[in-house]
Amino acid sequence: MTDQSRPPLTILLAAPRGFCAGVVRAIDIVERALALYGAPVYVRHEIVHNKFVVDDLKAKGAVFVEELDEIPDGDRPVVFSAHGVPKSVPAAASARHMFQLDATCPLVTKVHMEAQRHHADGFEIILIGHKGHPEVIGTMGQLPEGAVSLIETVEDAETLAVKDPQKLAYVTQTTLSVDDTKDVIATLQKRFPAIKGPYKEDICYATTNRQEAVKSIAGRIELLLVVGAPNSSNSRRLVEVGERHGTPRSMLVQRAGELDWATLQGLSTIGITAGASAPELLVNEIIDAFRAHYDVSVEMVTLREENVSFKLPRELREVQPAQ
Repeated sequence: MTDQSRPPLTILLAAPRGFCAGVVRAIDIVERALALYGAPVYVRHEIVHNKFVVDDLKAKGAVFVEELDEIPDGDRPVVFSAHGVPKSVPAAASARHMFQLDATCPLVTKVHMEAQRHHADGFEIILIGHKGHPEVIGTMGQLPEGAVSLIETVEDAETLAVKDPQKLAYVTQTTLSVDDTKDVIATLQKRFPAIKGPYKEDICYATTNRQEAVKSIAGRIELLLVVGAPNSSNSRRLVEVGERHGTPRSMLVQRAGELDWATLQGLSTIGITAGASAPELLVNEIIDAFRAHYDVSVEMVTLREENVSFKLPRELREVQPAQ
């Protein structure tokens, strides 16, 4: 098909999108551990929620496990994922004298520290988050069982029973919908005026920026494609943001091969973004796939620039790779 016979399609490419500083750091930790210590490097849980990234690291020698008891005894590095882990995990690793590398995103660690500080001050902790998500499991696991109450919705906030309304504090998962969380917090504050919140908002800069970038294009497009994994909380929130802010169709897609071209005919303007654990390579792959069906022009829509970076753990900064 020649360009003249392809229908025109404008792709609005939302920015910021894709990798955040916490994801970059987590991947770098695994890759640097492999460079310094060779394979295998064990990783507890997916380092980030993206199959392409995980498969790439597997090919380089990373071995992914769900629990420490799947790892044989020895001195091989063991990496904890970017989502964070309950305190029981590093404690169990220490008991087995494992060489631990913590890839927990520093912004998740900030939430852990807030929860611990409030608990030490005698406060009951409310966590706003999604049940079963690794980050939520990790945050709740920083404190004794029963010290944290998990809520997900405004309805949960309306029916929550607490021990002492004067001794309450809340923290949130870092990858939530900014709009939804605002409503849940407002409900908590209305019911419990004395409740303490974070010093600085817990939803991370990358989640907020990617949601705002989608809002900036949502009213101009017929379809929003979010490049990301089904188990990626921040990617799924981007789909919801598109739907709520004027986009007729919003879809989560992992790879170009998943696109159903029978349902992608007759488009004139679409938007593309990517969750915080999706590499740019996958975005480019999808744009190239559209070029086979449309005469594509790409318009970059940049809401703001990001220049955040996080240091690697000291154990990886101080050691030089073997020559």
